[in-house]
Amino acid sequence: MHDLSAFPITAKWPARFPERLQLYSLPTPNGIKISTMLEEIGLPYEAHLVSFDRGDQTSPAFLSLNPNNKIPAILDPDGPDGKPLALFESGAILLYLAEKTGQLIPTDATGRYETIQWLMFQMAGVGPMFGQLGFFHKFAGKEYEDKRPLDRYVGEAQRLLAVLEQRLSGRSWIMGEQYTIADIATFPWLRTLVDFYAAGELVGMERYPNVMRAYQAFMARPAVQKGIVTPQRG
Repeated sequence: MHDLSAFPITAKWPARFPERLQLYSLPTPNGIKISTMLEEIGLPYEAHLVSFDRGDQTSPAFLSLNPNNKIPAILDPDGPDGKPLALFESGAILLYLAEKTGQLIPTDATGRYETIQWLMFQMAGVGPMFGQLGFFHKFAGKEYEDKRPLDRYVGEAQRLLAVLEQRLSGRSWIMGEQYTIADIATFPWLRTLVDFYAAGELVGMERYPNVMRAYQAFMARPAVQKGIVTPQRG
């Protein structure tokens, strides 16, 4: 019997299936990483929508699980040593799920660390820089008369895309022929850059054919198609 009552978050989002991993998320690029990962590895889970419109991410219940008030977060009833594990930060969750299931990460030490290297590349570079570009291109930042911030992030996005373009030359995926958590971390942000921020023309996506090829292969995966709509928006 799995008892998650010690975790305050379950009072706001009750677990109908407490034996399953609990996902607290929203279909943003970081949220899509984890819903896609869970679909890829086939681990049973229960998804709970954290609505930004309602301010759920700043509620005491959510903050009890993630004091940084960001999605996604998980509560795994079958964590290490048979004890429940609460975890936030999408990169940490991807790594945890890969190691828990032995999937989507190389088993040899060299391949594992190289995959973590590219995961960190996304976490430290692709996500933050694409996100800043989106702010200055689509949201309130577009009203700034000084265009130097936008130019800064466009240039940095292009630099990062060039790194990915070179890496994907002659490779199906970031780690070669093996699809890994590095891909799951990276390509939801490319989707956001092109579709949500409508910045494909701005950064010149036509100059990165290897990136677009891998991105299209990513988007064609059934797990990705499910992940981009999980949890369902109310």
